[in-house]
Amino acid sequence: MSDAVDMLLAQWRKERPDIDPSPMGIIGRVSRLSLLLGGELKTFFQEHGLERWEFDVLATLRRSGAPYELSAGELLKAAMVTSGAITNRIDRMEAKDLVERVRASGDRRSVRIRLTPQGLELVDGLVGKHVDNEERLLAALGPAEREQLAGLLRTLLESLGDTSLVE
Repeated sequence: MSDAVDMLLAQWRKERPDIDPSPMGIIGRVSRLSLLLGGELKTFFQEHGLERWEFDVLATLRRSGAPYELSAGELLKAAMVTSGAITNRIDRMEAKDLVERVRASGDRRSVRIRLTPQGLELVDGLVGKHVDNEERLLAALGPAEREQLAGLLRTLLESLGDTSLVE
């Protein structure tokens, strides 16, 4: 069995036998997989009235533990977007009553972003369905293959500087 990338590699081998195009195969497959998985996740979240980034914010706050809040800076670091983008996202989610801004009593400049009861209910109701959807997307791989793939991807991510968000 072959995939679309195999054809591209065969063409490069024919046209440029002096180079080994195998790195293109790995990067190409990861890129294509990212697009395919991204489309699947977008569809899933749209069916539940959310954008993917909204779920990411809700899930980040939820997994932070009670009281399900983070500083804007902590949320910004977890989201890996610009400060302007996170402000816009928080504004939009606040308008939907999914999160709220909470000012620290001693320092009005310090703002924390907290899940509202509606946001908590939404993320708790959706996270199990999300995991089931991801299980469906990974169904072609057995447990050992998943573990091996996760390890290989972790190694590559770490080598490119993508390490734990916890300091």
